Amino acid sequence: MAVSGVSNTSTTKNSTISGSGSTLAGNFDTFLSILTTQLKNQSPLDPMDTNAFTQQLVEFSGVEQQLKTNTFLEALLNSSQASRNTDAVSFIGKEINAAGTQAELKNGGATWAYNAAAQASNAVVTIKDATGNVVYSEKGSLAQGPGNFLWDGKGSDGETKPDGVYTITIDGKDLSGSSVSVTTATTGVVTAVDFSGTEPVLTVGQSKIKLSTVTSVKIPASTPAT
Repeated sequence: MAVSGVSNTSTTKNSTISGSGSTLAGNFDTFLSILTTQLKNQSPLDPMDTNAFTQQLVEFSGVEQQLKTNTFLEALLNSSQASRNTDAVSFIGKEINAAGTQAELKNGGATWAYNAAAQASNAVVTIKDATGNVVYSEKGSLAQGPGNFLWDGKGSDGETKPDGVYTITIDGKDLSGSSVSVTTATTGVVTAVDFSGTEPVLTVGQSKIKLSTVTSVKIPASTPAT
């Protein structure tokens, strides 16, 4: 099981902010040194305009506070990202359901989860291969609530289809002919996590699933609980 590395973008941002803070500190010290010298050597008959250097002090202070705020926000972001990545890794070896239509046909079976908003007395299940061709269709009824649809890999033509990723759609209607909402979900065991993008992506068979689409997680039935 492979877990991709994490981008060092946040490290670069932190270095930039840290460098900006150091530069600001140096400039501020220089400004104070010049100001002190000017105050010591000013003419009593023509004193400096206090409003001018007071305004500069205020501006320096505002920039300093903004950099401190940015540094704090970066720290929070990095902490949140690390926590999310840790959570994603913990999914490896777990069975998940995630919003979607894909499932992998392997070892003579492919499984999808679904949820019917109401009793669907007339439902049509359609399964397509990776090229969009319909390979299987079935009519029946669905009870209200969640369930699973298991396909044995045999097409409507009676031929066993090759292993791979297939998609499902379920169109449901009640006795009056009104449409019933039936949502579908990808289900399977997570084998890897990819951190290369802006969001962790889980690998389930040949499918890639964004962490944000996961709706449930459980220990596979074949795995003893600890």
